[in-house]
Amino acid sequence: MTATYLQGDLAPVPDEIDAVDLPVTGTLPPALTGRYLRNGPNPLPGQDPGHWFAGEGMIHGVRLRDGRAEWYRNRWVRSRHMDGVPFVGTDGVDLTALPVNTHVIRHAGRTLALVEQGLPYEIGGELQTLGPCDFGGRLTTAMTAHPKEDPRTGELHFFGYGFAPPYLTYHRLDAAGELVESRVVEVPGSTMMHDFAVTEHYVVWLDLPVVFDLGLLGDGMPYRWDDGYGARLGVMPRDGDGPVRWFEIDPCYVFHVGNAREDAAGRVVLDAVRHAPDRFTRLWRRIGGATDPAAHAPGGALHRWTLDPATGAVTEERIDDRTVEFPTIDDRRTGLPNRHVYAVAGEEIVKYDVVTGASRTHRVGASPGEAVFVPADPEAGGDDDHGWLLTIVGSRAELLVLDAADLSPVASVRLPRRVPAGFHGSWMPDE
Repeated sequence: MTATYLQGDLAPVPDEIDAVDLPVTGTLPPALTGRYLRNGPNPLPGQDPGHWFAGEGMIHGVRLRDGRAEWYRNRWVRSRHMDGVPFVGTDGVDLTALPVNTHVIRHAGRTLALVEQGLPYEIGGELQTLGPCDFGGRLTTAMTAHPKEDPRTGELHFFGYGFAPPYLTYHRLDAAGELVESRVVEVPGSTMMHDFAVTEHYVVWLDLPVVFDLGLLGDGMPYRWDDGYGARLGVMPRDGDGPVRWFEIDPCYVFHVGNAREDAAGRVVLDAVRHAPDRFTRLWRRIGGATDPAAHAPGGALHRWTLDPATGAVTEERIDDRTVEFPTIDDRRTGLPNRHVYAVAGEEIVKYDVVTGASRTHRVGASPGEAVFVPADPEAGGDDDHGWLLTIVGSRAELLVLDAADLSPVASVRLPRRVPAGFHGSWMPDE
């Protein structure tokens, strides 16, 4: 029987193609001049990787310029994993043993494809793979797929987690792309730490009970839920002045953070999608290939934790009852107060006003991917809904552009073929 991660919206495409002069419905704003790139799993023909997360990485790109859609192309990320050439990190693990299939970003002029358990790979302007990047030999751990760029300093904050000590290491690139800090963070074991957050003065860690299990190696992804591990959030001073302050929370898992910020009282406010234990295990079975109907009820809900580093107090509240994932914001608000969070809920795009609690939706009619916010005028500032949302609707073979203010459709770019459901992407304006 064909695994669920090889069927339907997840089914891989068999090859790399190019297409030019793509048809456009509606009007593409001329300010959208750049490239939209999105990464995701796409197993090689005939390959069964054993889990959705384990397929070879493929980047899909659309080039927009002056109201036109100039090209589409897709390319596998040709990592050393594909060639069988190892690169061993400080914990003794091959940092090129996994496909690079989770995210793609740009920092300091470099385009980097990311996977959380390996090195980043640099990607060229035609989406060709240039090779692994260890920042001049300074990076000897894996790199998260969810680094955070500080909009005030231009620094890129990230981390690596390992299967053996050191289990967690914090890293910081300066605005020029030099690795200028690495700091071990003490945690009791190896967990699947997919995301984290930063604020003006802190780094926020998610130490949650999905643990590495050596006995599961070779059987999809080697992680499982562990009731005995516990769940906690950590607040670490960015300047290194003081230890991590840990806050015990109710057991849950968080794949993705919306944003974190500091309030007027100096507390850290974290908005993220919380998966309850039963919901996580159902989701994990589904994306691991299970065909049990009970596995097809996955999802989390947008929650808020407020953490007081001075007193150790923590509160948790549910922002909405919808089942959502892939929360995004205006990246110019990373670590700072934001008003809006965008997310995907089945066949809908959801816009949350996290100040008033209001929300609105746009029904796509098919399953959209993550919605990436693009500001209308990046230099002038403005509200964090003054711009557009870009999302690939893979089953309909389109790049959809919505007005972020009211979620109304602005334009649709017809792609030459369906695009498998994937993970994360970025808008990269022309420099």
